[in-house]
Amino acid sequence: MDFGKYLYEMDKKEKAAKKHQKVITIKEVKFRINVDEHDYQTKKNHVLRFLDEGDKVKATIFYRGREMSHRELGRKILDRLMKEIQGKGIVEFMPRMEGNTLHAILAPPRK
Repeated sequence: MDFGKYLYEMDKKEKAAKKHQKVITIKEVKFRINVDEHDYQTKKNHVLRFLDEGDKVKATIFYRGREMSHRELGRKILDRLMKEIQGKGIVEFMPRMEGNTLHAILAPPRK
């Protein structure tokens, strides 16, 4: 077998492997600590839809100014979200602070 034919066969195998891959994307849903009930429900439905499509979701709470002194309000929102999607998704990373944002990563359930 010559080297050119070998490279051709390897290229065909790589393309076939790429064709059957599933690319997992991370979608982001942003909340505020003073989110209204209807807005919360809408964003929760977006999270559920993204999880059903097989994407991971990054739920983010962004603090501005004096809101940093009330971090527990944002934590309550994320805890409520994690509790309500418990059957339809899993928590990959528990909520953690990075700068002025609190975020958690949710993933679709394993099959």
